[in-house]
Amino acid sequence: MSIAEQLARAVPRARENAPAFRETAEKLFIDVAGLCVAARKSDYVIAAIKSWESGGACTAIGHGRALDSAGAAFVNGTAAHGEDFDDTFEGGPVHAGAVIVPAVLAIAEREKLAGRDALAGIAVGCELVCRSSLVAPKRIHKAGFHPTAVLGALGAAAGVASALRLGERQFVDALGVVGSMASGIIEYLAEGAWTKRMHPGWAAQAGIRAVDLARHGFVGPRTVLEGTHGFYHAFAHIGGDAASGDWAKLTDGFGEEWVANGIAFKPYACGTMTQPYVDCARRLAQRIDVTDIADVLCEVGEGTVHRLWEPLAAKQQPPNAYAGKFSTPYCVAAGFLLGHAGLDAFTEQSARDPALRSLAAKVRYVIDPNNPYPDEFTGHVRVRLKDGREIEERQAHMRGGVHEPLTRADIEEKFRQNCAYGGWNPAQADRFLAYAPRAFETRVDLGCFR
Repeated sequence: MSIAEQLARAVPRARENAPAFRETAEKLFIDVAGLCVAARKSDYVIAAIKSWESGGACTAIGHGRALDSAGAAFVNGTAAHGEDFDDTFEGGPVHAGAVIVPAVLAIAEREKLAGRDALAGIAVGCELVCRSSLVAPKRIHKAGFHPTAVLGALGAAAGVASALRLGERQFVDALGVVGSMASGIIEYLAEGAWTKRMHPGWAAQAGIRAVDLARHGFVGPRTVLEGTHGFYHAFAHIGGDAASGDWAKLTDGFGEEWVANGIAFKPYACGTMTQPYVDCARRLAQRIDVTDIADVLCEVGEGTVHRLWEPLAAKQQPPNAYAGKFSTPYCVAAGFLLGHAGLDAFTEQSARDPALRSLAAKVRYVIDPNNPYPDEFTGHVRVRLKDGREIEERQAHMRGGVHEPLTRADIEEKFRQNCAYGGWNPAQADRFLAYAPRAFETRVDLGCFR
């Protein structure tokens, strides 16, 4: 039995157990919606919605124009991930919510599904994304692909298929088909280009299209995941045999144990692994005069260097605000000087601020061979002051993750702030928060949030 077939067989059990994922699903729904509102007037979201030709009956949150299901999934997924403020998963890293929530909500609106079906789809999709990131840790990034983009396509297909109650054969075909639709390279890192922003949206719409093909009899390979020429061979460069990946991380307990309940919610609008470093810088700023800093050294995990630290000169002077989100030196400087790394830290004006750029230029790194990445996202910042003294802060985990989760109240406050940033008034935010607890109990209809 192939891996895809094992997953398909476990889906009915997962549907039965989906209520155990409801609390996380509601948090994801609220977080994703707030991020869609925050980004709705941004240039990249405007480009995304203008580029989509097809209209329909599905909601792009915060926009008056209704789209077809693939379009709504694409726009919402792009908006949710666009500021890199969305959820993440320790062990991946991968951003499940920005892919799965838009995909499932779009198909639920199109097909007028009950909330319980949407919940099941979000649960299965998020679980598959998170578990699949554990099969070959770090390998997808090292191969030059964005895990959220490629694994997200698998999860979107699984989530949409589960929401629609597809049979085992169609579920397998949907995974088989979407394996040939998955894409997303990480060359955006070179100059802060926009392509990473669209990765979750593209994955979400791919999942819908793959499921529609499978529903109408289009056949995909059963061994799409582990095959000789399969998904993990292509995107993680692991050998073409069933023993080459840690498949138990994907299949064992699927539908019974919700790994995705460990999804982390970000306190800052920047790259996942920068978050604990921002916390360390903020704490140090309370202990020193920041103007006395001569040098900053951070101990880091080797697996983060090629995305967040190198080339070092470019990371110390990011070319634009979006590039700053993936520059640990810039994010550390923001933590010191601004006291946060929220949305306002990543405007073009902030990215050009001489004080931020001067301090970022002082931030260097050294690889810690014992760093537990990707199992834990840690932080360390050591400052050398002009008088020669050295002071440091460490953080053993990401705030917002399993060790120090954000509460429902924290998520709702983040939602309110994002809504205000995107131009919704408090009454609009309150109306959505009143709807969120009922979303999985009634037929899904987001029309009043356009």
